[in-house]
Formats: sequence, C-alpha cells, structure tokens
Amino acid sequence: MVLSRELRYPPDWPRRPAEEKGIDVALAVDFVMMIARCECDKGILFSSDTDLVPALEAVLALRPGDPAACEVAAWAAPGVRPHSLSVRGARIRRHLLSEADYRSVADLTDYTRTE
Repeated sequence: MVLSRELRYPPDWPRRPAEEKGIDVALAVDFVMMIARCECDKGILFSSDTDLVPALEAVLALRPGDPAACEVAAWAAPGVRPHSLSVRGARIRRHLLSEADYRSVADLTDYTRTE
C-alpha cells in the first residue's frame, strides 16, 4: 500500500521544494495500529525521526514484556555517527544499514504511475 499526502508549497516555490506533510504521523499511527490489531508479529520502524518515539513507546505499552514487538532501523552513512531511535529504559533491537544494504533492496518502482 502506498500512502501519500498533499504537497504544501512554500512561498518561494520552486526555489524551495514542496513538502509532503503528515506522513510521519500517518506512519506512526499505522505502526501502532498494526501491532494493536495483531496484524503483524513485529513492527520495524525505519527512521531516525525522533517525532516517532511516541509510536515506539505506544507499541512497548501495548506489548509489555515483549521486547521482540518492535525494532528500529536506520541508515549508517559513511563518516557520520549512526543514529537510530530509542526509548529510555527499553531494550529495542536496532539495525544500522549501509549504502550497500540500501542498494541491494532498493525498490525502483515508480508508484506515481497509475497504470
């Protein structure tokens, strides 16, 4: 399933690109709801956006005592200290992926095509 939101255009567009707003909230809601409805065994949140930490906290609250309920993943850029999401006091398994990992799983599908 592909989820999209309307683009918001800044006053100085096209010098500054349009932005899709609300996607992080939609992702967080889906992440929590899929766990709540038992639609998956484990949720893996692939982001380093700290706005998504409450979604991790909600999943941990929904599955207390189940450390395997969620994991996090993020890109580890060369020369940059890797950063992934965390919740204070919780042991969440984390995955740091390299550019080679990204290239090996890249989905080149153009989801904007309606055919």
